[in-house]
Parts: sequence; C-alpha cells; structure tokens
Amino acid sequence: MRNALRIVIASRNQHKLRELEGLLAPHTLEPLPESVTLPPEDGETFADNALIKARAAAAATGGPAFADDSGIVVPALGGAPGVRSARYAGPSATDEENLRKLLDEMADEEDRRAAYVCVLALVDAGGTERLFEASCQGRLVHVPRGSNGFGYDPAFVPDDIDGPERTMAELDPSEKDAISHRGRAARIMAAALEDMR
Repeated sequence: MRNALRIVIASRNQHKLRELEGLLAPHTLEPLPESVTLPPEDGETFADNALIKARAAAAATGGPAFADDSGIVVPALGGAPGVRSARYAGPSATDEENLRKLLDEMADEEDRRAAYVCVLALVDAGGTERLFEASCQGRLVHVPRGSNGFGYDPAFVPDDIDGPERTMAELDPSEKDAISHRGRAARIMAAALEDMR
C-alpha cells in the first residue's frame, strides 16, 4: 500500500476533525497550526468560503490543505441560514443559540424541508484546487432531540435513514457518516486522494 498523505485541515473545530479523520483514513489530518490566522469567511457560497480557508492554510503551511464549509439551507427562509449557519445568531453565537434562532423563525412554518450542504475544498502543494460537494435532504422538527451531534443536528431529521424517525443527533456515528453531507463529500474527496498518493 502506498503511503498515506498528511493533510492540514483549515479548522480547529474538534467535532469536524474527529468526524473527518474517520472518513478520510488512512490519511492523517493535522489541525490548523495555532500560528495561522484564516481570513474572514466573507464568500457568497459554501465553495467560496471553503476555498478562502483552504488557500490560506496551504499557503501558510506549504503543503496540501483542505477546508470544509457547510451549513443548513431552509427553503421556507429563502435558503437561510446557508453560509451564515455557524454565526446565524451572531458572530460569537453558540450552537444552541443558532439552533434556537432557527427554530424560533420556523415556529409557524408548515414547510419544514431543509438540507445540509457541504463543500470540501482541497488545495495541493502545487496550488491545484478541487471542490467536492454533497448534501443531505431532510426536515426540521419542532423540539430538538439527541446528544450525538452538533450544530443543527438535534433538529434535523434526514430523509434517508432506515427505521424509526430520528434526528442526526440521535444517530450513532457510523449511521450519520453514511448519510451526512460531510460524509458524502468526504468519500468523494477520499477517492480523489487516491490519485495523489
């Protein structure tokens, strides 16, 4: 077997790091060095923001780097929170505050459809850029349930889960990885990484 790659992930989010480590094994993911400051995520799309972070991490470390930009898109809210998902309730909002704002805004909505979207941007040592995008369709429940996820997981029920209705936060990690937007995007990227080894 050829050598696994060492890739910097342009994030220090431990939830994302753990989730992506399993999905991208046997490659080794290294968190963004503390000395690197990422530019503001001011893009208009998930791809814009992922590229902003991946380019900065690759330039700062001199090696391959990738970034994830993801969020939840709700048609009844015109696509919000979208690229503002991580700061929906404000620049320093917690997951709980963002979720509460979303559910408050959806309180009287009959159309509860939602989709998680993820774009992974990979920039190799030579500056070549690639994007990998995937989504997970579902709907929002009124009352959050579960403790296994983060972000909007406690209120998001995926369409394609077997058995009784459960939120993303009620799934075990392997179930979530099989259907999540991030899991799907990571599997596409993992196949592309085989060509780089």
